[in-house]
Amino acid sequence: MATFNPLGILSRNRKLKKSVGECRPRLYRLACSWTHDPALADELTQEALTKGLKNLAQARDPETIDRWLFSILSNCWKDHFRRTRPTENIDDYVQQDSNTPEHQLEQQRLKHSIRNAIAELPMAQRQTITLVDLEGLRYTEVSEILQIPIGTVMSRLCRARKALAGKLLDYSKDRHNQETDKINPIRRIS
Repeated sequence: MATFNPLGILSRNRKLKKSVGECRPRLYRLACSWTHDPALADELTQEALTKGLKNLAQARDPETIDRWLFSILSNCWKDHFRRTRPTENIDDYVQQDSNTPEHQLEQQRLKHSIRNAIAELPMAQRQTITLVDLEGLRYTEVSEILQIPIGTVMSRLCRARKALAGKLLDYSKDRHNQETDKINPIRRIS
């Protein structure tokens, strides 16, 4: 059975402390090579030595104390980066995405205005404009679907577009000033 030997513990602690002190030049040299700043290297070395001495009980072998201290120095270096990492205020960034909440609200208003204006058109004009402008059908196809001559399709479409233009004139002026995209607003209704 092993006996408690306080002198052995004291002797081990002295050896460890001596080993820690002897590592100082190597720690400083390593910190200088990492930081390229003598003042910061000295600060990191002191911090690593302080932490090493505080946690000396964790050191197992005086032979590997240098690797243990290098590990502490590495952690001190990482902590330094965390403390000094520049932060950026996201409020300073200009949002580049055109799909902003304001843009989405504007699109919803446009859709609502167009739907209301189309709903106020007479049924014949409403059918024609929705088939041509919303569904993208050719005049001949609309003529076949509605069983009317192509001339009638064209005249109904012309009257429907003029009526919509009058109803959406105010909105159209605002959109013309912003002119962000070239898509016909009527075709965007889903």
